[in-house]
Amino acid sequence: MATSKVTTKHRGTADEALMRLKDGNERFVRGELRFPSAHREVLADLAKRQNPYAMILGCADSRVPPELIFGAGFGDLFVVRVAGNTISPSVAGSLQYAGVHLHTPLLVVLGHEGCGAVAAALQTKFEGTQDRSRIQLLVNRLIPGLSQVDPKADPRTQLEQAVEANVRYTLAQILETPEGQARLEEGHMKAVGAIYEIATGRVRFLE
Repeated sequence: MATSKVTTKHRGTADEALMRLKDGNERFVRGELRFPSAHREVLADLAKRQNPYAMILGCADSRVPPELIFGAGFGDLFVVRVAGNTISPSVAGSLQYAGVHLHTPLLVVLGHEGCGAVAAALQTKFEGTQDRSRIQLLVNRLIPGLSQVDPKADPRTQLEQAVEANVRYTLAQILETPEGQARLEEGHMKAVGAIYEIATGRVRFLE
């Protein structure tokens, strides 16, 4: 498949950024992959500045690369990835940098089907399972967001509920901070949650 030349673009509004993500994912699902080539003039321009139109807080899972599933090019996305797409001071600081200094208009918290970190949080919540120390520290951050998961549901349903609940919990944590409220009140930023369906390649944006 032929490569395409990438040029830096004006980031546009949050709604325009969201539409670009949706359009890119549709191309990905249809198999119309675009692999940007690293032309010297593009890299030289990016060396001077970055102008991402969306910031993505996603999971570290190797099957969920945001740039590919959204058909994005060099400099398009400001991506932070951590297991369970969970919030922490370093993650929050990275996102705040993109919002305040890069004026990136759109934030997407991107979870995915079958998330291992979320599954581990469910095991701790319902079975008392403990993992190695640093893994468990991460898992424990997820548990407060799973309060609405049905304890009587089958494991598959529980995980589906938990993945979405975790995305919504992370999003709420970000938006409930004074900084998050300030960015929303300015009227330029939008924040949304989404779930990546590994089996189909499709991203489902949450209402």
